Amino acid sequence: MESEFSNAFPESCAMKGGEGPHSYARNSTFQRSAIEAAKKLLQSAVIDNFDLKTTCGSSGNQIRIADFGCSTGPNTFIAAQNIIEAVQLKYQSQSQNQSTPEFFVFFNDQASNDFNTLFQKLPPNRNYFAAGVPGSFYGRLFPSQSLHLVHSSSSLSWLSKMPKELTDRNCGAWNKGRIFYTNAPKEVEDAYEGQFKMDLATFLQARAQELVGNGIMILMIPAAHDVIDFSVDLYGGKDYEVLGSCLMDMAKLGLISEEKVDTFNVPTYFPRLKDLKKMLESNEDLSVEKMDLLDGNNLIIEPNLGRHVSQCRAAFEVLIEKHFGDGIVDELFDRFAQKLMKSPQLTMYPQKLKLVMLFVVLKRKV
Repeated sequence: MESEFSNAFPESCAMKGGEGPHSYARNSTFQRSAIEAAKKLLQSAVIDNFDLKTTCGSSGNQIRIADFGCSTGPNTFIAAQNIIEAVQLKYQSQSQNQSTPEFFVFFNDQASNDFNTLFQKLPPNRNYFAAGVPGSFYGRLFPSQSLHLVHSSSSLSWLSKMPKELTDRNCGAWNKGRIFYTNAPKEVEDAYEGQFKMDLATFLQARAQELVGNGIMILMIPAAHDVIDFSVDLYGGKDYEVLGSCLMDMAKLGLISEEKVDTFNVPTYFPRLKDLKKMLESNEDLSVEKMDLLDGNNLIIEPNLGRHVSQCRAAFEVLIEKHFGDGIVDELFDRFAQKLMKSPQLTMYPQKLKLVMLFVVLKRKV
């Protein structure tokens, strides 16, 4: 991946835009269920941790909120409204003699994100001003101490880039014949983990500079169980292994080059839960106010083969076309569907997936 398109990687990982059958807008029920499942936790987080004196005193009765990794909606609008309702609830209970603040919501994603679809779907009766802020969230995007509340859901598992050693033939982390780190040599997972740690630290550092003192950050981050047996367990990344095997089948048939497969790796990582908690707790500028796991019974992973394939396609179609060129996506995902039919446990028993969603609240230290 690093060898051929890594320099363009930040602009190549946008979800499938528009509103077609394979678009992210129509294939993000899991992400939406996570946002809805977190509503009560989010409300409690705002009521317990949002400092009205700090925010309103420094901003002229304006509250600025940023959603990082918004994609094309409509999930991001649900999250924004949940946040605003929670702030209003606290404001009304504690500041009855003051006028209601104005809300300004910034929607962030890569510059290649389909912002046209996003803005066309903005709720017409919204009670906030809206703006788009394109660019990688692995770096500064806002002025110092300009944000009061930061939100990001299901986005931090995406890496900013792939480690170079994964495509280095002379390195133990060379991921030949695979596109993910599961069931790969330990050096491959170590490379993924190292990149994730650097990315998360960069994200937290940037947001710490952008938040006002006592400003809060609410994150939902997918994480793997601490103990996983790859030979029997259903785990995050199993789909990517199947997708990789389909690419290798196509390479053997001469439909794509094997070298192309060897230089392609899926840019996501699911940290072990205990490791993720340590990473978050180690930040010197942000205090951890709350950590909780979302109720898995409320997370929707539909046991439906067609929808499952479409969700994977929505996430990776743009990335695959960027690397392999146009014309392989239909056949690739047809093959993917055929293999999933032979392994029904991948789509019929989602409740067994060894993946959790960590809800965490961080506060900017004064």
